[in-house]
Amino acid sequence: MRILIFILITLLITNCGNGDSEVSDTKRAAWNDVNQHGTGTITLVYVPSDGFSYEDEGGNLTGVTIELVRDFVDYVNSEYDVEIRIHYKPVEQFSEFYYFVQTSGGGVFGVGNVTITEERRGELAFSPPYMTNIASLITHSDVPEISSFEEIESTFDGLNALAFEGTLHQDRLQGILDQYIPQADMLYAHSNNEIIERTAAENRYFAYVDIYNYWRAAERGDPLRRHAAGDEASEQFGVIMPLESDWHEVMEEFFLANGGYINSTRYRELMENHLGEELANLLLEQE
Repeated sequence: MRILIFILITLLITNCGNGDSEVSDTKRAAWNDVNQHGTGTITLVYVPSDGFSYEDEGGNLTGVTIELVRDFVDYVNSEYDVEIRIHYKPVEQFSEFYYFVQTSGGGVFGVGNVTITEERRGELAFSPPYMTNIASLITHSDVPEISSFEEIESTFDGLNALAFEGTLHQDRLQGILDQYIPQADMLYAHSNNEIIERTAAENRYFAYVDIYNYWRAAERGDPLRRHAAGDEASEQFGVIMPLESDWHEVMEEFFLANGGYINSTRYRELMENHLGEELANLLLEQE
């Protein structure tokens, strides 16, 4: 009897492990396999974000980057006569999201508005850029607006930095601490929404967020101040893939087809529909 129970438990554990492995494998199809067999499932990992990857009022997943990847899949299905399906995987923590894509294989794609840097190019494959971002320095609205970084020492006195760990915004904030207010602390939030909420709730923090995060909060009437002197518009976002992914070339082909995806009417419509016309125009001007 004990032997039978042992065998049953062993089989249960083995089957659970194999099930996870099979799901993982079938949702990470290499492009070569999809092209050869005519079908496959990719995994789209995303960090939930208003305007870019979110659920609408009907509970449907949508947003600029979600629809961008769907357009990519539609393009590949049409051009190569294949049938690609998408498995969606939300990951709240940026560092976990980044690590998941970095350590995956095959058809795994990530959208989390990841800035393209030379350092990251050694860890991930990137699509061509789909947007030039504006990183905005924000505080509670009670803080007077600075006209230059030299005013930070006095104006931000008593405030602490609030960072989304693992992002370039953390690096920017660390630079401010090092150069202007070394007595301040670096505190951490788990999402951009948390940064917005905490900064708007109390006059205790300064933070960097992507401009669309600030814009949405300002539209809601959150008591925030954007310090335009701290804006940085030097970074570009790309869809990320594992470094050894063989999907990179077909992704680049999609971005370049028909005069360029980000130059298309379809892309402008996505930006305007999900971000609003005014913010979309501001971001499109950076291209």
